[in-house]
Formats: sequence, structure tokens, C-alpha cells
Amino acid sequence: MTDITIRPAETRDAAAISRIYNQAVLNTTATFDTEPEAVETRKRWLAAHADPVHPVLVAESEGQVVGWASLSSWSDRCAYAASVEASTYVDEGQLGLGIGTALSEAVLEAGRAAGVHAVLSRICTENVASLAMARNLGFVEVGVLHEVGRKFDRWLDVMMLEKLL
Repeated sequence: MTDITIRPAETRDAAAISRIYNQAVLNTTATFDTEPEAVETRKRWLAAHADPVHPVLVAESEGQVVGWASLSSWSDRCAYAASVEASTYVDEGQLGLGIGTALSEAVLEAGRAAGVHAVLSRICTENVASLAMARNLGFVEVGVLHEVGRKFDRWLDVMMLEKLL
């Protein structure tokens, strides 16, 4: 793995986080968003993740943000307060170097320290690398939602996974 530093995200990271996310929006089925995101949108998102239960971490290499991971609220219903959804995105030029795994491990540990109980993940079934990473991190399959998303002119299935901390 390349030398990386993992740290909490700051507002100054919004443009890099948005750039990395928009690569996935435009080129992959890692997200079902279909329109690129504005930096201002990501700044508001970062502000909403200010509490310890919903951290956002970034990975830096040579002073550049090359990936990010977050835990987001699963539901606004209070009974789900200790359940979160995990997301990890890596710059397309840095894939396969272990950055996603390192970020995911760090954000899961941050969640554990903050009292998170259940971590959920929704991954497109064609995203083989992300599914393998999730399984290696201890996530287990809960089920598959068939043809629930449409992107790039095709219907897509989503696998639901969970990990209890």
C-alpha cells in the first residue's frame, strides 16, 4: 500500500471529496447518483457529519486527498440511532492499493468508539471489488434487492450487508 495518512475530514476537503465522489457518479455503479455533486453540497454534508457517530475520514498521500469514508445516519427514527450506513470512495487513479480497506477499517473503529452498534452497506452486485472488501471486513450478506436502481440504461441489483460492532 502507498504511504497514506488517515485523518478526520475538514471543510477544506470538500472539493477533493466531491471530486472523488463525482468520479464514481460519472463512471461507476458505486453510487446510484447520476448527476455530479457541487462542492457546496458536500460542505453542507460535512457539517451534518460533525458528531462522533457519523464521522468522515480522508486518506492523504503526498498532501493530496485520495479517498474518503463516512458513517451516515441509516434512518431519522430514534430507534435506529446506533445504526449507520458506511460509504468508502477512492480516487480512480489510486484503486487497488489498499486505501479503501484502510479507510474502512478506520471509520469502523471510529464508529465503534462512538457507540455504533450496526453498520449497514448497500453495494451494487456488479461492484465485485467493494463486495470483496466488505466481506473481508466482516460484513455479511443480508439479501439482494433486485432491479432497484437504474443507471447507464440498465437495471441494477443491490446487495445489503451488515456488520455488528
